[in-house]
Amino acid sequence: MEWSDRHCRHLWRLISRHALLYTEMVTTGALIHGDSERFLKYHPAEHPLALQLGGSDPTDLARCSKLAQDWGYDEVNLNCGCPSDRVQNGMIGAILMAHPQRVADCIKAMQDAVSIEVTVKHRIGIDDMDDYSGMANFVETIADTGCQTFIVHARKAWLQGLSPKENRDIPPLCYERVYQLKREFPELNIVINGGLTDLDTCAEQMPHVDGVMVGREAYTNPYVLAEVDSRFYNDPHEIPSRLQVAAQFTDYCREQMSEGQLLKYMTRHMLGLFQGLPGARRFRRHISENAHKPDAGISVLEDAIAFVSG
Repeated sequence: MEWSDRHCRHLWRLISRHALLYTEMVTTGALIHGDSERFLKYHPAEHPLALQLGGSDPTDLARCSKLAQDWGYDEVNLNCGCPSDRVQNGMIGAILMAHPQRVADCIKAMQDAVSIEVTVKHRIGIDDMDDYSGMANFVETIADTGCQTFIVHARKAWLQGLSPKENRDIPPLCYERVYQLKREFPELNIVINGGLTDLDTCAEQMPHVDGVMVGREAYTNPYVLAEVDSRFYNDPHEIPSRLQVAAQFTDYCREQMSEGQLLKYMTRHMLGLFQGLPGARRFRRHISENAHKPDAGISVLEDAIAFVSG
């Protein structure tokens, strides 16, 4: 599942026991010069968990990869797909696709620093780098370091002319290029991302690639993950109901609030939990109107759940 903050990841983990979760991208500068605990802290239940880094300096990336390993992360991922202006100016994200040897140097430094897996997330192209050969050269250059896993967002990124939001939707999806990558590099672990909104669509990808990553849909409609374990991991456990997930997340919120966390930072991630069910609108409205208040307590969440439990 694609990255988000730790409260969101905890909600996802209550729904799926096995899916690999990613943090939201953290820049090397934020970890080295900022409050690293704020970015690296997570709940033990979130495993397996990957830290996604933004950066382009091999020394800094190696240092941050070591931090990830020391904190117990299962994987560290280098972001070569984010198209925002802010990260472009810092030579972070999708712009790195134009510099495959630099990325390879970064990955090698990261691998030398840790024993956990180092992976890459990238686009199928950027700007005028719009043919399969450009992406294949990027992947091959990095794979020469020993990197085995490439998570491919099946859209190119227009770094000049489109906003980050537009880059999530306007460039057309081209799954075939990702399939071709897998055919030509069968030894690599190729994971496809982009436009995957239901498990049937995810299952359709599996004959062509090694895995799928779900992003926005998991955030707006988290219960889409409910059958992941039984369908893709052959897990025999009973699928939790939405109300069971809500009850467990309420316990989590209560625990976090006892440590000083504010309710609004947790409940915002569960607004889509009851999507499509009677009472879902009242559930969302009650949380949206009350969770941000200074005196908001756990009763706000409990009252909201009552709108859908009856």
